Amino acid sequence: MKGLFPDVASILPTLFGGLQVSLTLTFLSLLFGLPLGLLFSFGVIAQNRAFRYVSVFFVEVGRGAPALVLLQLMYYGLPNVEITLSSLASACLALVWTTAAYTAELIRGGIQAVPAAEIEGSDALGMSMRDRLRFIEIPQGLRIALPSLMGFAVLLFQATSLAYTVAVPELMSQAYSTGSSTFKYLPAFVAAGLLYLAISVPATWLSVLAEKRLSRHL
Repeated sequence: MKGLFPDVASILPTLFGGLQVSLTLTFLSLLFGLPLGLLFSFGVIAQNRAFRYVSVFFVEVGRGAPALVLLQLMYYGLPNVEITLSSLASACLALVWTTAAYTAELIRGGIQAVPAAEIEGSDALGMSMRDRLRFIEIPQGLRIALPSLMGFAVLLFQATSLAYTVAVPELMSQAYSTGSSTFKYLPAFVAAGLLYLAISVPATWLSVLAEKRLSRHL
């Protein structure tokens, strides 16, 4: 145990490249997944049956299937139908689907939590449905859902470790490679855990702080 901390300190710099890949994968998943989640949040309650059925399908599959299954499907399954993606593209596509599915429910809950008086007021003012969505429902719904979305982003960052299974050189993959080359698995995984904590814990605190501050104005 005496040599553990020096080993961890020496390994940490070698994992920064993997951490960057994990953060990039998280960013891309949120960048494309959140707009899709917003779209699906309206789709699951839409009057148009085709739009509703498609939205419900993607949301239920994305929430019901583990992210690991979606990763394997994109990387190993799609080549069977002559669609071949790189490991990074496969991981990104799978996590975008997961992100869209979960955030759709979070955003839908936020939008449906908008006070009925706000909706009635917009109707009294003669606002069109488009303007009501643009100026009232979507902004206030996203504001209500923001703490939950921030919490999900933390979980998504942790879930990028699953991309190791499709050869993405993210943080967990780099830790395993370092452990394999040095035979010091314990320090490598401890170092990886510290880097995950360094991102996840402050981000969790921020989401809690945001929830407390926003609750004062709701």
